[in-house]
Amino acid sequence: MENTQFRRPFDPAALDLESSFRLTKYSDLKGCGCKVPQAVLGKLLGDIFTETVFESQQNQDANQGYQQLFNIGQGQPPRVQRIGAAGLTDCSVISLKQEGLCMLQSADYLYPLIDDPYMMGMIACASVLSDLYATGVTDCDSIQMLLGISSRITQKERDIIAPLMIRGFRDAAEVAGCAVRGGQTVVNPWMLLGGIATTVVPRNIIVMPYNAMAQDVLVLTKPLGTHIACSANQWMNDDREKWVRIKVVLNQEDTEKAFQRAMASMARLNKVAANVMMQYNAHGATDVSGYGLLGAAQALAKSQEQEVDFVIHNLPVIAKMFSVNKVVGDMFNLTKGLSPETSGGLLIVFPREDGASFAKKMEQMEGLQSWIVGVVQKGTRTAKVIDKPRIIEVPMKDKLDELW
Repeated sequence: MENTQFRRPFDPAALDLESSFRLTKYSDLKGCGCKVPQAVLGKLLGDIFTETVFESQQNQDANQGYQQLFNIGQGQPPRVQRIGAAGLTDCSVISLKQEGLCMLQSADYLYPLIDDPYMMGMIACASVLSDLYATGVTDCDSIQMLLGISSRITQKERDIIAPLMIRGFRDAAEVAGCAVRGGQTVVNPWMLLGGIATTVVPRNIIVMPYNAMAQDVLVLTKPLGTHIACSANQWMNDDREKWVRIKVVLNQEDTEKAFQRAMASMARLNKVAANVMMQYNAHGATDVSGYGLLGAAQALAKSQEQEVDFVIHNLPVIAKMFSVNKVVGDMFNLTKGLSPETSGGLLIVFPREDGASFAKKMEQMEGLQSWIVGVVQKGTRTAKVIDKPRIIEVPMKDKLDELW
């Protein structure tokens, strides 16, 4: 597998491509721009996905937490309806006929947001797996890869770029301990890459997402600002007007390093976080993606059994990206918690006494920080970012020849 910590800037000419080649040109949208608005999605899927529990002799001893499982089994025993965030997450949990086992599946795909095809492949695979990791499950049995080849790309470009994207995807799956076992490839107006992750696990190891209680804390495992960093890098190379606006707050070296940090963060699996959160009594989790930190918190808050609110006070952000967002007039809605992320960190709910212990353990294992970003309080199953959140620069001090 290639080293993903410090990568030389993507050079199309080194791959015998035209120097003007940009993978990102084969997608007109990215981030929130390619997602149906969260409120609209909830309405569209509200009548399709209904969270249920089937009461039968086989699962009478199951914890009430399994009310969010989509159970499939023999017969049609009575089912109990509950309010939740069905359809707003990609991971489904299905009780199998075999007693005590569940199948988890997650589907996701991305349009290119960077020009390096190998790293785009790694990021896409990490994103596919992220919803599984949000349940505390660390083993994936199989991934099917979904690849869309743009109808606008030349045959030469296709034959060079597609294998690199596939290799990046496969290498990330190998790091996860999972094999790519087939998939689907199509011609599409835009490039896209993603997949379907599937695993079967004992029911009792799943961290269900809705056990938050008042006085719990919210922990985030990756910094925000990935899309800001990607945009800044793209402006530096291809959009002089926007680059002139932002270069008053950062130089070329700052921009390149922020972009390296963003790529490394997006390509990093949430597997370690999934494993560690099982050890510290997690009350639920989700991953941060195109709807931003607040969007993830809102979906998680809606699914809670108890009437609680999530209140976010702190925003850890890749260094310099808060300044970039500010100088472009909060274009990315960063301080509102709505800046889109790709393959973001896990947002995990912990008992107050366990949140700091989790963060300390994560730093010991990965050498990277996690942050307590908010609290849980009594409320009405909503989430908000306070008016003036504390911005945490990540890292707080730059180190020569080190990303973090």
